[in-house]
Amino acid sequence: MSNAVIADKPRSTLQGARLPKWAPYAIAAGSLALGIGISLGAGLHSNIQWGLIAAVLFVIGTYVIAARVEGPRQAKDRIATSLVWVAFLLAVIPLVSLVWSTISRGTKVLDIYFLTHSMGLIADSEPGGGIYHAIIGSLEQVGLATVIAAPVGVLTAIYLVEYGRGNLARAVTFFVDVMTGIPSIVAGLFILSIMLMFEMQPFGFAGSMALAILMMPVVVRSTEEMLKLVPNELREASLALGVPKWRTILKVVLPTSLGGITTGIMLAVARIAGETAPVLLLVWGNSLINSNPFEGAQQSLPLYIYQQYANSAGSGAAYDRAWAASLTLIAFVMILNLVARGIARWKAPKTGR
Repeated sequence: MSNAVIADKPRSTLQGARLPKWAPYAIAAGSLALGIGISLGAGLHSNIQWGLIAAVLFVIGTYVIAARVEGPRQAKDRIATSLVWVAFLLAVIPLVSLVWSTISRGTKVLDIYFLTHSMGLIADSEPGGGIYHAIIGSLEQVGLATVIAAPVGVLTAIYLVEYGRGNLARAVTFFVDVMTGIPSIVAGLFILSIMLMFEMQPFGFAGSMALAILMMPVVVRSTEEMLKLVPNELREASLALGVPKWRTILKVVLPTSLGGITTGIMLAVARIAGETAPVLLLVWGNSLINSNPFEGAQQSLPLYIYQQYANSAGSGAAYDRAWAASLTLIAFVMILNLVARGIARWKAPKTGR
């Protein structure tokens, strides 16, 4: 009798049920429509507010529907996935908006003439002119900063990983951490105080020294992490063969981590390429071409963007030049990152079958 009752008991139709693959998209569309409706009803006119309301509704709706169909355990997994997607969109949407605004506004005057001419005697309020002098200044200043900071940063990281023990190593690590967080204006003021002490006039290399200060801790940290990833077995095998420690570092450790070290240096270059405050203090800017970074004021792309936008009052030819120079700077940083990725892949260990 009991078996018959059990057999006649209807099974739950939700047991083992799963939401269809299109369910998250449907929930997202419904949340967006409901969020816009709530925002309009509440008199909210900001797209950011609409998006945040829709995101909250999407997370809540996903949990409620998943808990009803799939159960509480699967609903928790769904809500975690929803939070990841919301966080991803919150990070990507501003980036896409920035890139789109820069491209749409920067292409108005960006052409060969703009890239191969300087401002010369053209006033900021007049059309024409270009960024050739700023490109030369940025390349020279960033290049000199890299020549200074890269060897010092790599050698410091080698000391900390391979030799550093005791109070000196802890002190170096502490100061590297402190330098990582210093504002760029502080580095500029430090070099400026030295210039005032020797009564020196603004010149491009002064900006390079300030940029090198900002670049060093980034190179040290990235190189240090790459050296730590080298297996100790490689070092021990080399030392067991009687190879000196310095030669082991030079022939085994550095080649193994060369791709990561190069990537870290390129990322450090990209980090300093957009600095404006030290250049404003130490280089001053120049509307004419100055290819000598050791004498006279010089221009750079970040400083050019600041000066053009500051003089544009939000409109006019200077405003268009500022956006075009911003697009050029973004392209420069993007090329550096692509080069870093290419070098990392080129230097990655080749594994055979």
